[in-house]
Amino acid sequence: MAKRLSGKEVAAALNEKTRAKAAELNEKGIKPTLGIIRVGENKSDLSYEKGITNCCQFLTIECEKLVLPADASQDELLAAVEKMNRADHIHGVLLFRPLPKHLQQNQAMIENALLSSKDVDGMTDISMSSVFTGKTEGFPPCTPQACMEILDYYGIDCKGKKAVVVGRSLVTGKPVAMMLLRRDATVTICHTKTEDMASLVRAADIVIAAVGRAGILDDTYFSPGQVVIDVGINVDKEGKLCGDVDYAKAEPIVGAITPVPGGVGGVTTSVLVSHVAEAALKNCKKGR
Repeated sequence: MAKRLSGKEVAAALNEKTRAKAAELNEKGIKPTLGIIRVGENKSDLSYEKGITNCCQFLTIECEKLVLPADASQDELLAAVEKMNRADHIHGVLLFRPLPKHLQQNQAMIENALLSSKDVDGMTDISMSSVFTGKTEGFPPCTPQACMEILDYYGIDCKGKKAVVVGRSLVTGKPVAMMLLRRDATVTICHTKTEDMASLVRAADIVIAAVGRAGILDDTYFSPGQVVIDVGINVDKEGKLCGDVDYAKAEPIVGAITPVPGGVGGVTTSVLVSHVAEAALKNCKKGR
């Protein structure tokens, strides 16, 4: 039976650090504040927003929302981003993505309108470049960092290990590959054009599944002793949440695995809120 890598424990440990930072700032009269920009009433956005606002409240982080109608124009959204940029009391900003279809053509431009210093979800080009260069400007995307937080919490050393990332998106796959590489892992990225993917995954010490397809990685992809981080959040045929990994088939084989739900998702939320506190601390040190 594999070791269950519970995200709840990781999130709790991370939240304690964030609470301490928030308390330090409160003593200086600074209230770390997250600004949320949401376009429309997408159910998954609303669910994530609820989790974030609850986490903020629990950790004494302020939260302000700017909600636009689903048919909001590009100019209206850019004006909302600029309003958040100009608000000195707002330290971090979350823009829910993907945007509605009529705004997706220029989504990159809209994302990059946000100040990188407030980009707590790692969506701007400046933030993303820091992931690849190792510089400290901006923040990394929250989900890749959540994967690394889980590995760190459970004492899983990446140095010299073979790591396979299944998925090559800029949201998770590519950034987490760079983070693993920075920890001296030997990294392979698999994608839809990869030949004999199962054999590559089976040979890995660490597997990050971030492809976005329910249960696509079954028992043929795994071998004993592996550490599996399942980023996927999907809905199966029975309407239940599940990951990219077929948990029932993989769990008896591998050494350690994150569940879905109960794994990466909750840690991602805690990472986002921790970035808000970090952004406030950076501003405080700059005398802002």
